[in-house]
Amino acid sequence: MQERSSVADLAEQLRRELDRYSPGGKLPSSRSLVERFRVSPVTVSRALAQLTAEGLVVTRPGAGAFRARPRLPLAAAGDTSWQEVALSADGAADVVPRTVDASGVTVCLATPPPGVIEFSGGYPHPALQPEKAMAAALSRAGRRPGAWGRPPLDGLPELREWFARQIGGTVTAAEVLIAAGGQSALTTALRALAPPGAPVLVESPTYPGMLAIARAAGLRPVPVPADSDGVKPALLADAFRATGARVFVCQPLFQNPTGAVLAPERRPEVLRIAREAGAFVVEDDFVRRLVHEDAGPLPRPLAADDPDGVVVHVSSLTKATSPSFRVGALTARGPVLERLRAIQVVDTFFVSRPLQEAALELVGSPSWPRHLRALSAELRARRDAMTAGLRLHLPELALPHIPSGGYHLWLRLPDGVDESGLTSAALRAGVAITPGRPYFSAEPPAGHLRLSFAAVAAVGEITEGVRRLRVAWDEVR
Repeated sequence: MQERSSVADLAEQLRRELDRYSPGGKLPSSRSLVERFRVSPVTVSRALAQLTAEGLVVTRPGAGAFRARPRLPLAAAGDTSWQEVALSADGAADVVPRTVDASGVTVCLATPPPGVIEFSGGYPHPALQPEKAMAAALSRAGRRPGAWGRPPLDGLPELREWFARQIGGTVTAAEVLIAAGGQSALTTALRALAPPGAPVLVESPTYPGMLAIARAAGLRPVPVPADSDGVKPALLADAFRATGARVFVCQPLFQNPTGAVLAPERRPEVLRIAREAGAFVVEDDFVRRLVHEDAGPLPRPLAADDPDGVVVHVSSLTKATSPSFRVGALTARGPVLERLRAIQVVDTFFVSRPLQEAALELVGSPSWPRHLRALSAELRARRDAMTAGLRLHLPELALPHIPSGGYHLWLRLPDGVDESGLTSAALRAGVAITPGRPYFSAEPPAGHLRLSFAAVAAVGEITEGVRRLRVAWDEVR
């Protein structure tokens, strides 16, 4: 964090001093900047790179950095109003409009304003990421023979084997495709399994990013209610019969947003019901590596107990590493595997080989299990801190389930409380939270909030964030 701050500070200082130099004039050497500002050569290099990206500085190898010449005046803006007609006409014949509402996703990806505590984030804070281990893995990967060549279309065999072992059962490397993260894998799966206009069954509530994928593909998400034990099998069977759907998307382990784990007695029921309906189950196994220290043994993925190819399994390394470490896997057996492969190749060709090599280096290093143990302990401490803070300062919010994995809590608001109003008030109080509405594919039964405890720097921010949320609560009540 200190290095990032130094880069920003140095870039701002150089930006203010640019007027001292005429266009094309040479800036001081990197060595003189290191000595003058007492920073590292890496900080100088990154600050100059930032100014270069802004078009303020030009660097010439071997010659140094120079003030960029003024840009030419921008041409007058064109008229893009014609696109409203074109885009509307394009979807006129669609059975289900292929509109894209990314708001439920962007709220988890956006960086809040300075000074705002982030209870809305969808990824662990850099303090929880194995930055040194990833950097070392990437460095080693770059030196591997052939690391910069074209990888096999299905992914590196060793990495496919690793993902197959993580699932267990009779899954083999031949049934695994390496994907560019979980979101990409889900997109491929839904495109492969359902034609535009088809219904797709989803848990209610569920991950907004999956709902956005479905709607963008012209699919019709149909909610199936879930409780603290996961999706209700009887209602799942009813939904298959009523809709004729051939796909059910679920998160059996630490479901987003509820944190529920599919109960042992429901697991075979879900597979049986889908098999009898002639349908696929897309298993989004997104946080298996974000288990809390007190969780106990985890159930196997549904795919490990599925010899008939009902389950299409999605997993990823991203949540346990970094938002930019986009390496995941798509696993299936039977003829559907070829369709998944064809769609993925057309869409992305393949996942960057250096990134695949880095993934192999990372998961094969001693630092990987150490990181997972440390992450497990820290997530439990953060969950406990947020739970205790909410019980002390906001007992009005119902917390029906405390998960033993994942990175967030799911809260129900009292009847009559406007979740959007509370979300706005919270931001004014200095804490970013996530409203519950985007997690429902139909009308929600009540107002909800999702609070992430992984995107903040430390436990102290959780305590302060809950205090600020109390201020917001008092404002809207």
